[in-house]
Amino acid sequence: MPNDSGGRASLSGGSRPGRPVSGTSVTRRGPGLRLRLTLLATALVAVVSGLLLWLGWVLVGNVVAAVPRFPSGGMVRVRGVVVPADELGAALRESAREQVLLAGGPAFVAVVLAAAVLAWTVTGRVLSPLHEVTDSARRLSAESLDQRIELGGPRDEVAELADTFDAMLDRLQTAFESQRRFVANASHELRTPLSVIRTELDVTLSDPGADTEELRRMAEVVRDATARAERLVEALLLLARTEGVELPRREPIDLTEVVGRALQGVAEDADRRGLRIHRCDDPALAMGDPALLERVAGNLLENAVRHNIEGGWVEIITSSSPQWASLRVVSSGTEVDSERIETLFEPFYRAGVQRTARTGAGLGLSIVRAAVAAHGGRVSAESVHGGGLAVTVEVPVAP
Repeated sequence: MPNDSGGRASLSGGSRPGRPVSGTSVTRRGPGLRLRLTLLATALVAVVSGLLLWLGWVLVGNVVAAVPRFPSGGMVRVRGVVVPADELGAALRESAREQVLLAGGPAFVAVVLAAAVLAWTVTGRVLSPLHEVTDSARRLSAESLDQRIELGGPRDEVAELADTFDAMLDRLQTAFESQRRFVANASHELRTPLSVIRTELDVTLSDPGADTEELRRMAEVVRDATARAERLVEALLLLARTEGVELPRREPIDLTEVVGRALQGVAEDADRRGLRIHRCDDPALAMGDPALLERVAGNLLENAVRHNIEGGWVEIITSSSPQWASLRVVSSGTEVDSERIETLFEPFYRAGVQRTARTGAGLGLSIVRAAVAAHGGRVSAESVHGGGLAVTVEVPVAP
């Protein structure tokens, strides 16, 4: 028989006045839900049965008391007892009521006991799926998120609760796995520049004959590694602030202006690599955060320039529709497998680039996706025939 003590582990994320801080085990005092429902059903049956017994007692007494009156002075024998004739009605009434109580009393007790047993059994069967949900929640941990209730039987409210709990576990498992990958990748990415800095410092300090030129070389390497770590931390903070949050402010902004400012940041790298940049500046008035949209455009252009080929090209297209303002960045580059397109938006993924590469943090498209989602927009990517990538961003158009 399931335990009905009502004890549960506190899973809330905050504390309330007069209660232990979240994370401590909380035992709820008082009867469990099964016992309360049983007592409630039994009490209801007892009240109704008692009322019916009382009504029967009253009605039988009234009916029997309505017998015809006999002349006074005579004697009548009732159940072996001789009573005056004028008191026959009262004697019959008392006898009838006594019979009602003698027969109805045991029946009343039997009905109440039967109701208690039936209520206990039925509530136990009804609440057993809830105990499965509770047991699953108690067993739940970061290492057992693959467990599911998968409740069978009729699709009632309890089954709906179990299905909702399973869906919540699916989302939690996805979030935990994403968090694990993110933490592991972030740790690896941060370890690389730190290892470079430590190695350079150890090598230089172990060389007693290191001259000024060697020290300057070491300082430049340390500066580059520090700059990379700083860019990574800034990207991580931006992704954390953007992912899954609402925009603090929205205002109309033309995507062509956003693209113009973002181009200034990649113009030098594009010229150095001999890239040809083509722009199609149709007006595209969007509703959003100007700084965040500029970061979106900047990340798309940085990605297009960084992963391009020498002497390649980049095409920038802005357009608008009644619902969306869109920015499309198409660039030449290496072949991208269409099956790996979705993985490009995962944090720290860099197509065709080693994880330990010194350029980029692998967060550009992840930030783009998070920022576009914060705007209520959508982003998609597709491979370009002959090599390269096309990324399209759509955000709500300004009214």
